Amino acid sequence: MKKYVVILVVISLCLVVLGAYGLSKSRTHQLFGEIVSRVETEKKMIALTFDDGPGDNTQDLIEVLDQLDIPATFYLIGSEIQSNQEFGKALVEAGHEIGNHSYSHERMVLTSLSTVEDEIEKTNQAIRNIGYEGNITFRPPYCKKLIILPYYLNQKDMTTVTWDIEPETDLGFQANAETYYQLVIDQASPGSIILFHGMRDSNEEVIASIRKIVADLQGQGYQFVTVSNLIASNE
Repeated sequence: MKKYVVILVVISLCLVVLGAYGLSKSRTHQLFGEIVSRVETEKKMIALTFDDGPGDNTQDLIEVLDQLDIPATFYLIGSEIQSNQEFGKALVEAGHEIGNHSYSHERMVLTSLSTVEDEIEKTNQAIRNIGYEGNITFRPPYCKKLIILPYYLNQKDMTTVTWDIEPETDLGFQANAETYYQLVIDQASPGSIILFHGMRDSNEEVIASIRKIVADLQGQGYQFVTVSNLIASNE
């Protein structure tokens, strides 16, 4: 009998661990607070977002978004804002939304409350220091979160924002513009949140794909908006 009890305990522990692991990387669920991977709406609105940076290639993205006359939401790393304040200020001056992507871009799953607080508040302050005055949402590095992080965000009334379309992860960071474009067009729907990178590394294929994506989706009647405006549109 004891043997079966031990087996059941081991199985239960394994299920708990697997469940916690799945929850820690879920784009749609967390234990505390609001998490948004897309907005359920019939309005043809869509949000284009960029992670990491700011870095040397940020200006390229600013220029192409200006040419396309669309806003985007940039989830910036606090330490990189401090190292590249001119690029952060340029994003703000161009009218884009700035979000918090932590200070060090480390996974925050098994971390202390003080570490989470430091990661978030230092980055919020760095965002304010470049002149951004709007609402700040949070995107967890690698989409990792479990208990302490969502608990702290909920206490601070900060919304966790993930995504429902992720071309670079699905296709690889070396894919070409055409494949990025086709994946987005195939998956896009009203309320989608698209994730790209491209602020630090070479982004020629990303930029080329964005030009095609915007032209195609605008031709279908879509409007590109910031994440906060997308969320507000359904309130």
